[in-house]
Amino acid sequence: MGKMMFSPVIFLLFLQLHATVQSLNFAFNSFPAAARGGASNLTLTDDARLEPPVIRLTNDSNQFSLGRAFYPLPIPFKSPANSAAVTTSFSTQFIFSVLPEISTSPGFGLAFVLSNTTSPPDALAGQYFGLFYSAPPSVAPLVAVEFDTGRNTEFNDPDSNHIGIDLNTILSAATEPAGYYAGESNSSFVPVEMRTGQNIHAWIDFNGPGNEINVTVAPAGVRRPARPLLIYRNPQIANYFAPEMFVGFSASKTQWIEAQRILAWSFSNEGTAKDLNTTDLPVFELRSSGSVISTGVIAGIVVGCVVVICIAGGLALWFWLRKRKKEEDDEIEEWEMEYWPHRYSYDELSSATKGFSNDELLGSGGFGKVYKGTLANNVEIAVKCVNHDSKQGLREFMAEISSMGRLQHKNLVQMRGWCRRGNELMLVYDYMPNGSLNRWIFDKPRKVMDWEGRKRVLADVAEGLNYLHHGWEQVVVHRDIKSSNVLLDGEMRGRLGDFGLAKLYTHGEVPNTTRVVGTLGYLAPEVVTLASPTAASDVYSFGVVVLEVACGRRPIETRVEREEDEILIDLVRYNYARGRLSEAADKRLNGEYDVKEMESVLKLGLSCCHPDPLRRPSMKDVVAILLGEHAAMDLLSELSTTGEVEGAHYVEPRRDEQV
Repeated sequence: MGKMMFSPVIFLLFLQLHATVQSLNFAFNSFPAAARGGASNLTLTDDARLEPPVIRLTNDSNQFSLGRAFYPLPIPFKSPANSAAVTTSFSTQFIFSVLPEISTSPGFGLAFVLSNTTSPPDALAGQYFGLFYSAPPSVAPLVAVEFDTGRNTEFNDPDSNHIGIDLNTILSAATEPAGYYAGESNSSFVPVEMRTGQNIHAWIDFNGPGNEINVTVAPAGVRRPARPLLIYRNPQIANYFAPEMFVGFSASKTQWIEAQRILAWSFSNEGTAKDLNTTDLPVFELRSSGSVISTGVIAGIVVGCVVVICIAGGLALWFWLRKRKKEEDDEIEEWEMEYWPHRYSYDELSSATKGFSNDELLGSGGFGKVYKGTLANNVEIAVKCVNHDSKQGLREFMAEISSMGRLQHKNLVQMRGWCRRGNELMLVYDYMPNGSLNRWIFDKPRKVMDWEGRKRVLADVAEGLNYLHHGWEQVVVHRDIKSSNVLLDGEMRGRLGDFGLAKLYTHGEVPNTTRVVGTLGYLAPEVVTLASPTAASDVYSFGVVVLEVACGRRPIETRVEREEDEILIDLVRYNYARGRLSEAADKRLNGEYDVKEMESVLKLGLSCCHPDPLRRPSMKDVVAILLGEHAAMDLLSELSTTGEVEGAHYVEPRRDEQV
């Protein structure tokens, strides 16, 4: 961690000389190199650094990177006389640019932050904008406006290009797709793509006494729209402010390069922030060197090269077509035969998915997009497109996928084959017509799944996971068990899918990994702290799914009446400790279930989620319990009476202790 000193082109600062800033007005129209003897204007931590005339928040050379830029002194937001209310308001505007090295790689974005510390504790490099860790809520009072260029459905992200309000957790309290309203009536929505390198102008106005945040964005150079994009008002927002807060920016990334830059910034807590000069800003576009290219230089390059392009165009096109033809039609390479010989042609999959049309898009995630397809023999398939940045990464992934393809079980989504085109892999699976389990139990499904159907799906998934752990020559740790990875076939039977994160290791061998992989709300405690997934950590994640299915809600819900009910496991433990376990059951089932049976399933979920991995049941035991075998039911009863089900004696959780 370090601090960097520099002076802005325009810098207006009215600062009282004590520990906090009472009155603050400043404007950075750029960030040039530090002047000799200049004042300390911003605090840059971790990988954030000055690259005149901008600030870069992350480091391209690091696989996991986070960086933050803060104003160096905190601002008071609450008066000593009334710590429950926010008394300070502010106005800020800034210009930022987000540019990936590879446009199809996963996106990250950046966040404007108010925090009681410039180093939020336990924040994970490479995830959650460098602000949060994987088990919310965060320890520190923290409010963020995220400019998110990636989509994670587990966080309720609407798309991969949106703006959200985060209150102490990565789960946004409100989101809107990025864009602005134009036209005479301010009703025409104009999308703004934040991940092209273009300069984006953002305005944020915070009304402290009114507990309201307004966010507006537009391309730099466009006059500020009259209608804000996002208006968020909530009396509870004061709970997420400390008496004093730092203001600034934060970003993070994993191995994919994404340059997050701040080009200009103004701020005022006494009125409207000073308008920024949007002319003569640097322009960033994708090229191998990653350096700044102005519009004039780009135009000169284009004009200078057009003659050469015209002369060489025909020859280059011929070579390109020949190379593409070779990639698609040549015989399978020797190393590919070593792994798995079944291969589809690109033309076959393109035809099946109607040219990978958006109309056939089933979903997207960190590993790529998934399309529905229909082969020439009318067999329906799902095609997952995965991009890889290197030949070595492609080969390693091929080895893993080939192992997954050899797994055969009725409760696993079967892989049919694959296709390779350059560094892109297309994985072909059986199509599951009824989608994922979460669509049938959360929010407002077209039909709420009944209790018998839910039990049947849980038993199906348990059998599939038991096969992965005990039914093959190697233990397969899935590492991403969650309801959205449970798919339903035409008969509404459950199948476990998405083995993109699975790792193989021989029985009795310690798995070798140092990276935390998984999904918020489903990670076992030992994975968060030690990054060592095992079969027991899969059991924990399955236990969360059991509780989801029985209770009809996600593992983390921020929109609940009581703050202590945000974490599903804590809610069920609370009811169990007070002898009211069945009250946690999904109210939409209307009591159409056997109460003892429901309680047994809830106890099973809690036992799977025991904080000590050695005290969790194995998947063999889980399958036996769900299938109603007497010996297994006796085991569950024994666990209940010895207190192992609730995972230690229940203690009313403090807000900063929830897992």
